[in-house]
Amino acid sequence: MSSVLTVVQSEEAKDRAATLRNRALLGANKNLLFWYRELYHDQFRDVPNPATLSILEVGSGTSPLKQFLPNIITSDVLDLDYLDLVFDCHEIDKLEAIKDNSIDVITLTNVLHHLKSPIAFLNCAASKLKPGGKVIATEPFFSVLSTPIFKYLHHEPVDFRISEPELGKVQGPLASANIALPWLIFFRRREWLQRLNENFDVASLSTRPFSALSYMVTGGISRRLPIPHSLYRRFFSTDLAFSRNFPRLCASFFTTTLARR
Repeated sequence: MSSVLTVVQSEEAKDRAATLRNRALLGANKNLLFWYRELYHDQFRDVPNPATLSILEVGSGTSPLKQFLPNIITSDVLDLDYLDLVFDCHEIDKLEAIKDNSIDVITLTNVLHHLKSPIAFLNCAASKLKPGGKVIATEPFFSVLSTPIFKYLHHEPVDFRISEPELGKVQGPLASANIALPWLIFFRRREWLQRLNENFDVASLSTRPFSALSYMVTGGISRRLPIPHSLYRRFFSTDLAFSRNFPRLCASFFTTTLARR
């Protein structure tokens, strides 16, 4: 038992160090910060006065969202001193720190594909939302352009052949992933999506593409490409337009919005 505990603690320490490193790298990448700023603006574009709402972010370890919306309640499974809450989001329904029916929006960016069971999490999370409250999540989208990038150039696993909407193996918050999982739920496996229907109005589900190559052109977390910021901003606008007009051809991310019943 002690050896298992040691392995778990080692994985957590490794993930914590990686999260702190990634957070610093993101903060130093001006083009990447711009990409996130535009993403957050798009995520909340249909939410009136988000600065006045109760908004919980799940998976805030690396996220810069609080820089743009200071009222965000930050959270993560990793114990990091800059977070408001530390808990396993799969047990959010048991979290006493947040009252039931009290949250206007729960937001996640590139988090669902790291969860053991994203559908179980979403159904549990519904209890914390006000009636009509929203879950807003952004995840990878698989188009003609992005599929080979995610499959062969990205470090996280891609598995389209899963028989259930969950991860088969969990090693740690960062190491465990299947970046195809949310795309399968929201675009390919209607029967999986229907498992949310008791708590969310699946018929009014909103999905929209977001960007094609503009994330990759920043260098992402792992590297920074020497592209002048003024040039990047112009490229971003064109890139976003292409992703919106030709999503199946070139979109790389999508944002989905679910409303609680």
